[in-house]
Order: sequence, then structure tokens, then C-alpha cells
Amino acid sequence: MAVSKKVFVKTFGCQMNVYDSERIGEVLGRAGYRATGSIEDADMIVLNTCHIREKAAEKVYSDLGRIRQLKARRRQRGKDTLVTVAGCVAQAEGSEIVRRAPVVDLVVGPQSYHRLGDLIERIREQRRPLVETQFPPESKFARLPQRSGLRRASAFLTVQEGCDRFCTFCVVPYTRGAEASRPVADIEAEAHRLVENGARELTLLGQNVNAYCGRGPGGVSFSLAQLIRRLARIEAIERLRYTTSHPDDMRDDLIAAHGEEEKLMPHLHLPFQSGSDRILAAMNRTHGVADYLALIERLRAARPDIALSTDIIVGFPGETEADFAATLALTERVGFAQAYSFKYSPRPGTPASLSADQVAEDEKMRRLARLQGLLGRQQTSFNLASVGRSMPVLFERAGQRAGQIIGRSPYLQAVNAPGPLGHVGEILDVEIIGAGPNSLSGSILQPRRGGHDAQTRAMC
Repeated sequence: MAVSKKVFVKTFGCQMNVYDSERIGEVLGRAGYRATGSIEDADMIVLNTCHIREKAAEKVYSDLGRIRQLKARRRQRGKDTLVTVAGCVAQAEGSEIVRRAPVVDLVVGPQSYHRLGDLIERIREQRRPLVETQFPPESKFARLPQRSGLRRASAFLTVQEGCDRFCTFCVVPYTRGAEASRPVADIEAEAHRLVENGARELTLLGQNVNAYCGRGPGGVSFSLAQLIRRLARIEAIERLRYTTSHPDDMRDDLIAAHGEEEKLMPHLHLPFQSGSDRILAAMNRTHGVADYLALIERLRAARPDIALSTDIIVGFPGETEADFAATLALTERVGFAQAYSFKYSPRPGTPASLSADQVAEDEKMRRLARLQGLLGRQQTSFNLASVGRSMPVLFERAGQRAGQIIGRSPYLQAVNAPGPLGHVGEILDVEIIGAGPNSLSGSILQPRRGGHDAQTRAMC
């Protein structure tokens, strides 16, 4: 295959899709493609899709309409364009995608993208679209190429996939399959390669990451806390994070790790979804409000400065004004540094989508606006409390303004500061001098010389 072929990958959705897109790029690199930022120049276009949010599939079809025109223009110039839909919409929609959008040459689910090279060859031989949405018996991770080319200060590392929880609003068990955890040795090997490419921070990913139960040395099962402690031994790793978690899988050793492992950052994303026990039961969430509050209390006892973020759904079928008031009350009581809030949207194939007790759209919008007003005030307050403090910031990239670089605080806040690009990849002490609803601004004090982020505890 000619080495001059170019691929354009567009990523929708969560961090795991970002990780998957990186791995798709590596697989296609082995097949002779190199990445391009211009869709017009691409010999292959990959839409790596998400099916969690409202109208996700329609957004994909809208993009495919524009791609159809692009493909026609390229054909007039004598150039072929291979169009691929990957990810969770691909898994959920399957052959319906090809029926609705004949421009698509390949539909591939999230468990099969390691086979992209073979699938491309089959398309060329058979000259017809292919749909590959089976769950193959072998793990894709066993077939993926070694990490290469990715040079980032902060990197994602998938350690677990799938979910066995079957929340009634969620498509993940149907698009990603049952829970599966990668072996510790494989994760360690990938972590070392990421570090060799410049990573200082790793975020461990999973649809239900704190349910991790991977095979460790000697065949012993490792919990997520044990995996974190093992990865923390890699000297060049300065920071560790993980997402996304389920409250019922926050085990004792993981809570303890937040207080004991200095490389584990003081930020946790812990969705509660609703502040009403009645709605939580309808969602098939196996925790109650009291359970969630007790868990928050234990986490704050282990790490008093921990910053919390969450997911919240409003307007779930059957939600009353009293149920919504309970969600507001729980949000007020906990106090979040950041949150993702959504109005309920039916996902095809999920039990909640079949409920006759749907909440009116205008009522969902009204409730969402009230909730987001509260969450916005909490996030702004959290950021303002950082002003006047010094904190270690891992700088990741250039800013939008000349001479500006952007990084993350231990609490996952975006921090902008004047500085040269040579500081990207470094952890530097920054005095926070300004705060907005979504980011902080600061002034670099001096380069850090080891010690990770332990001083953060003392200043908060």
C-alpha cells in the first residue's frame, strides 16, 4: 500500500473514544496511512462515534451528508475516499448506517477496530461495503500495535471496558459489551511506552473503571487500587488519575489510596445521576442517596482537599418536581468542582426509552437550566478559591495567545500562564492570579525539582 495515503479521524464523545481514535491511527499507520488534519486531503475518513448523548446518530448522518459531497468532489479529481464509521453508533446502528448513507464503505464496532487493515483489504477485493460489529473472541488489545508516535505530557490508558450494571438509560452494555479488564502486565508495558514518549501523567480509563479486576503477577486478581500503586512505582510517572467510576465499586482500598498515594491526583469523577431514591431505583442504580453521601464523607476523610465532579440527568421518566428538588438538594450538599448535566434523552433499545411516563421537553429544559445555574456557581466558587494559592501545574500545550501555555492543576482545572513552549511537559509551581468559570490564570514561579504534588495537600 502506498505510504502517501492520508487518514482523517474525527472523534465524538468521551475520553475512551479519544483513546480509541489514537489506537485507530496506530492501526492505520501499520496499514500505510498517516494522519492529516485536513478532511479534504484524506484518502480515508473515520468518524469515531459516541451513542450516549441525544441525537448522537443524527449528528453522524449530518456529517456523512457533507462527506458524500466531499467524496464526489474527490472522485471528479480521480481520487478515492474510503469512509468508515467506527465506535458506538456503528455498533448500535450496524447495517442501518450503510442503508441510510451509501457513502459509507465500512462500519466497525469498538471491539473490532484492531482488524481495520484486514477489513480495508476485503473492501478493495469485494468492492462492497462491510459491516463488522461482532464481538470477536480475542481481545483487541492483544492485536493492537505497540504505542508509537504519541508525544503528550498527559495520556489516556484504557484498563477496563464494558459494563455489567445495565442502568436503564444507558447503551454501554449493548455497544461495549460485558466488563473486561486488561492484564496488569499489558497495562504496565503500555504505560512504559507512553512514558518513553513523554507522558508525565496517565489517566486510566474504563466505562466502569473502579470495577477493574485484572490478572496480576502469578495470576492473582488486582483491584484498581493495586494497579494504581503498581503504576506509581514507575518513576517517570508524576501523576495518575482514573475515570469513570460507579459509587458501588468504590472499595476500601481505593478510598485509602486517595489518602496514601501521592501520585494519585485529588480529583474524582463520581456520577450520582439523581438525588431521588425513587428515580435511582427506576434507573437501576444500585446506590441510594444516603450511600452516596456516606461515600463522599469517607473520601473527604481520606483526602480532605479532594475535588469532586459528577454526572446528573434531569427529566428521567417519572421524575416529579419533588424528585428534581432532591437532586438540587444533593448537589448543594456535596458541592462539586465541576459536573456534566444532561436532560434525559431516550436511547433506542434501553428500558427507560419504553416508559410511557416521559417528562415534557420544556419541563426538562427548565429543570436543566436551574441545575446548571447551581453547578456553574459551584464551579466558579471552587475556581475563585484557588486565587492567591500556589499549585503545581503540568503544562500540556500552547495556548491560544502568543507566549501562553496551558496545563492542568492537580484538581483538573485548566490553567493558563505566560511561558515558553519549552515548559510543555514540565510540572511547574504557578501562583494563581485569576479565575473564571472554566479556567484559572497564573504566573509561573520556578521549575519544580521532584517531589511530585505532595505540597498540594498543605495549601488547601
